[in-house]
Amino acid sequence: MSTYEQFAYIYDSLMSDIPYNKYAEWVQQYAPVTRSKKLVDIGCGTGVLSNHFAKAGYEVTGVDLSDSMLTVAQNRSFENGTNISFICQSMADLEGVNEVDVAVIAIDSINYLETLEEVEQTFKRLFEALNPSGQLFFDVHSLYKMDVIYPSGPFTYEDEEVAYIWHTESGEENHSIYHDITFFVRDESGYYERFEESHYQRTYSVETFKTLLETVGFSSVNVRDDIFGKPIGEVDRWFIHAVK
Repeated sequence: MSTYEQFAYIYDSLMSDIPYNKYAEWVQQYAPVTRSKKLVDIGCGTGVLSNHFAKAGYEVTGVDLSDSMLTVAQNRSFENGTNISFICQSMADLEGVNEVDVAVIAIDSINYLETLEEVEQTFKRLFEALNPSGQLFFDVHSLYKMDVIYPSGPFTYEDEEVAYIWHTESGEENHSIYHDITFFVRDESGYYERFEESHYQRTYSVETFKTLLETVGFSSVNVRDDIFGKPIGEVDRWFIHAVK
């Protein structure tokens, strides 16, 4: 799985349309800081959501597999004056995070796990890390997005600073996709630097995620599709909330 490398430094511009504030509001609706203080942001990336939570008063720990992403996240925390701890590790091998009240795995991070066993292991690790009545919030790509939207590529994007060509190909496993993205990033001299990234994502049915959560001990598993606004047509992202 890619660690994003150069991608980390243009990630924010490509994710500028993600309504992180709505994600934070969803979490705060069920786990307000007055009752749930310690929060772990799994797959925190460049720390945008981590800083949302820290500014709201949570004690935040950010976890990500990419050193490059965490470098950007640490700089963001410093610039915002937030006191966030960051740990570089895989979510399936989570260690050093204990007695937290809230766990968040945002923006399809869990879809980067390559096997169902890794998904189950992640849920187990988080269940162990959460306090009694602790809460887990995450989102995943829907089957429709993986089976219909992504295979309809390639996709393109262009602005004054960044352009990309994004090719997709269905993987061998059900509901999986290979992403091969070629970026062109403008440097200070006005020339464009080219680099490539390859990523693999996989998803499962909502029923599968619910069964795994219940198997490891979570209860009150609820699924929504409207956190980013009511979808028009087929659902492309599921938001899942579970309680220990």
